[in-house]
Amino acid sequence: MNYWSFERFFEAWPYILKGLHITVGVTISAFLFAAVFGLVWAILRRVENKQLNFIITWVMEFIRSTPPLVQLFFIYYAWPVIPVVGVTLSPFVSAVVGLGLHFSTYIGEIYRSGIESVGKGQWEAATALNFSTLDKWRKIILPQAFPPTIPMLGNYFIIMFKEVPLASTIGVTGILHMANSFGSTHFNLIEALTIVGIIFLALSYPAAVLIKKLEVKLNTRFDKNADIKPIE
Repeated sequence: MNYWSFERFFEAWPYILKGLHITVGVTISAFLFAAVFGLVWAILRRVENKQLNFIITWVMEFIRSTPPLVQLFFIYYAWPVIPVVGVTLSPFVSAVVGLGLHFSTYIGEIYRSGIESVGKGQWEAATALNFSTLDKWRKIILPQAFPPTIPMLGNYFIIMFKEVPLASTIGVTGILHMANSFGSTHFNLIEALTIVGIIFLALSYPAAVLIKKLEVKLNTRFDKNADIKPIE
């Protein structure tokens, strides 16, 4: 019979916290992967080639429409036995690649909306100033496209953090995995899962506040420099 025990509750804390660095590590690594790969999706979507655009759009829709849990299983269990791929990844790397790839499709759309919000005149100005493609993106387009995306990127960072426990199904020893292990040993999951919920709340809320402050700071800086002309 399940019953609450404060003794077991306090006993579980140090055990579960052993997996916190793994949970945070997967979250940060997967988000960086998604942030970089999302930009790749966004740029590929702008290539003026109907066939390529159709393929990229279809692949992104397929990834978005497939549950991330299924993708984690596929990457961890199926990749090693596929003759063409034949790559065995650790649970940590599989989680980073799986979650990062899944969320990169959403972040790619966020980037695309930010890029499309840049006025046509800015693109024409970059061409008139004879900027190279790299300088055009680095000095003119991305500095204007990025600030409006901060709130949505922040939301997806928090969402990803809350999706990381899925990685426990492939052996990632995060806080949920440690909680399940503790609960199995003591034949009671109530206290352990309560601690997991407290940890996620304690980390998610400050992250949301920090992201909001960063958004305000970047938008303020962007507004001050809105009328400054780019310099070669």
